[in-house]
Amino acid sequence: MSAKHGAELTQPGYNVRATGKQRTLLRRLLSQKYLQVMALLGVAWMIIFNYIPLYGSIIAFKQYVITHSIAEAPWVGLDNFKAFFEDEDLPRVIWNTLGISLIKLVIGFPLPILFALFLNELRSIRLKKAVQTISYLPHFLSWVILGGILATWLADVGIINHILMALHLIKEPISYLAEPKYFWGIIVTSDIWKELGWSAIIYLAAIAGVSPDLHEAATIDGAGRFQRMWHVTLPGIRSTITILFILAVSGILNSNFDQILVLRNSLNESASSVIDIYVYQTGIVNNRFSYSTAVGLIKSIIALVLLLIANSVSKKLNDTSLF
Repeated sequence: MSAKHGAELTQPGYNVRATGKQRTLLRRLLSQKYLQVMALLGVAWMIIFNYIPLYGSIIAFKQYVITHSIAEAPWVGLDNFKAFFEDEDLPRVIWNTLGISLIKLVIGFPLPILFALFLNELRSIRLKKAVQTISYLPHFLSWVILGGILATWLADVGIINHILMALHLIKEPISYLAEPKYFWGIIVTSDIWKELGWSAIIYLAAIAGVSPDLHEAATIDGAGRFQRMWHVTLPGIRSTITILFILAVSGILNSNFDQILVLRNSLNESASSVIDIYVYQTGIVNNRFSYSTAVGLIKSIIALVLLLIANSVSKKLNDTSLF
């Protein structure tokens, strides 16, 4: 009886506290109503464009024709996946994709870190802002524009050939975009040129969060500028570097579709056929929607596996991970 009586006494108080918390939450939501509306718009955008289209992924297991609905398409099981693995172009597509992506990862990933470190060491504010502005500008130009610029520069009568011939580094003009052996280098170099400054922004923000007291202590201990960069700044942004590296590893099968589509042609096709281009040609050009969806689904599964592996390895090595 005493326990029951105690429960009856505490229950009204519990309801009052719960009601008070609900009122507090309601007041907070009302005070942040504009922020909540913005957040809801973002959630709605994700649902509409990221989750609802997932239903269309089932055409990877069907023989879909655009003149019929997805529900009317007949089921074919794993036939589309088997056709991809039996395709004679698969080795070349995988080789080009991994080759370009790994070179970008090995060369293109560390460069923004180094750029941010050295840019942070500039003492002249005007020079620092000027370098930042100049390095950011290419990012805001689309690959359609930059592709046209590169095609002009790399042509037989382009500025690159003129400079190299003036320096006596080559004897005859070279049509770089017509030679498959130059394609990977052009892709990696142009991607770094376009994204170097923009990619360094997040590292500059992370560097700004490193405590100045650590630099002062290192200076008192006699550490030079490069020693402070190595022993203070880099450890301070290690978590940021790790998270971005995990994301870069998970996206290793992405080869920047826009860039390659603009710069490729029939002469460099042997070096420019990557998974993204392959999916575009089979799905959009050849109307094999089910087949291209299956290829894209395989790519997404591999990306998820790479993300989980990279995240697990990172968590064990330096106790930093996405989740």
